[in-house]
Amino acid sequence: MTSETLLPGQPLALPARSLPQSRDGRVRASLVGVTRYEGPTLTISRARPHPPTTNSVVLGVVTRLSPLQATVAISVVDGLPLPAGEEFTGVIRSQDVRATEKDKVRIGECFRGGDVVKGTVISLGDARSYYITTARNDLGVIFATSEAGATMEPVSWQAMRCPRTGRIEKRKCAKPENL
Repeated sequence: MTSETLLPGQPLALPARSLPQSRDGRVRASLVGVTRYEGPTLTISRARPHPPTTNSVVLGVVTRLSPLQATVAISVVDGLPLPAGEEFTGVIRSQDVRATEKDKVRIGECFRGGDVVKGTVISLGDARSYYITTARNDLGVIFATSEAGATMEPVSWQAMRCPRTGRIEKRKCAKPENL
């Protein structure tokens, strides 16, 4: 059988005849780990978070902006959340935002403070931070809050709309995974 990484609260796929029932009729994971079936037994081995390496997919929050780069607090590496207080720092340089028209990129039009960004580590950078790229269609802002405080919806690869006010704000959006 295939193995998958589970997060706390995700339902477990178990044979119906051997289920102890939970409140909603489903058994849920209580720890982060990888599922593995050994005959009729399901084991979940704890997945240990690790520092980012080249080509690691990371999630983080934009903490600081400058005209040349955005600083990101990395909190998830390769799908595994890091323990609280053990975040890494990443930098998205203006030339690493998109693959084309790199000279026309304005960091302030691509990211805002508090945006949740999905990116790929392209190098280990300097002693303080990792270099991150968002130059693929599936990389960029995945969650943003508008000035009105509402969760924004992507309308194109470079804009998001506030559902409350209808106002459009520029962002470098990640293509949603289900499209």
